[in-house]
Amino acid sequence: MREPILKWAVSRHFREHGYKVSMRRIRLGHSEIDGEAIKEGEKIAIEIKTPNDDIVRGIGQMATALAYGYTKAILVTTRRNGKRIDEKVFRHYGFEVLGVDGWARVHKLL
Repeated sequence: MREPILKWAVSRHFREHGYKVSMRRIRLGHSEIDGEAIKEGEKIAIEIKTPNDDIVRGIGQMATALAYGYTKAILVTTRRNGKRIDEKVFRHYGFEVLGVDGWARVHKLL
């Protein structure tokens, strides 16, 4: 699954839940996140990783987002890729993982 499809699906998901979504790269120090969702004092950093991307790098980007004032950090990947992620680090830092299936439906995995 390509990155534009993941961006479109997660953007639609958050808009349906009342968030204002921006899916543009946001620079945070020496790092970047792929987008953000904002609603009533909640500011969520969104990091998108395709199956070919480095998830460990994504964890660093998500941690940086929290250090820069985001209230939550979410990794978005394919549903298949998300099911293979080791949960320990994500649970320790309170990161969430959303998986997008072949029909562009978003599922909360962690």
